[in-house]
Amino acid sequence: MTPSGDCFDLIKKFEGCRLKAYPDPATGGEPITIGIGHTGPEVRLGMVISERIADAYLVKDVQDAVEAVNNLVRVNMTQGQFDALVSFVFNCGAGNFAKSTLLKKMNAGDVVGASLEILKWSRAAGKEMPGLLRRRAAEQSLFLS
Repeated sequence: MTPSGDCFDLIKKFEGCRLKAYPDPATGGEPITIGIGHTGPEVRLGMVISERIADAYLVKDVQDAVEAVNNLVRVNMTQGQFDALVSFVFNCGAGNFAKSTLLKKMNAGDVVGASLEILKWSRAAGKEMPGLLRRRAAEQSLFLS
């Protein structure tokens, strides 16, 4: 499957776009982020990029999340489920998704159970994060649409 505009809109809404690298809000350090939620070994504090580069990072990072969802989910999905899971993987990482109860429930065909699992991922560095609560609620809503 491929992501719809709703997927990109959700990611952009919650990630925002910052052209100067910044530390993770939960840890005050790693991972250092730039653009629209881009992290990686090349991102350093003080780094500045253009909007064009931010958009290129987003396309690559979303494609990585798309591949993870397409490879790990073994049941048919609606577009809303797919888009929500791509946003989730973009934010939480493919490794976390691969080990998650969310994926287990999805692959077992338990759509309601999977949707409830999305809401459990609202912590960062051991702290409840209001922004993550809002993001997970939006992902759950898209998942159930």
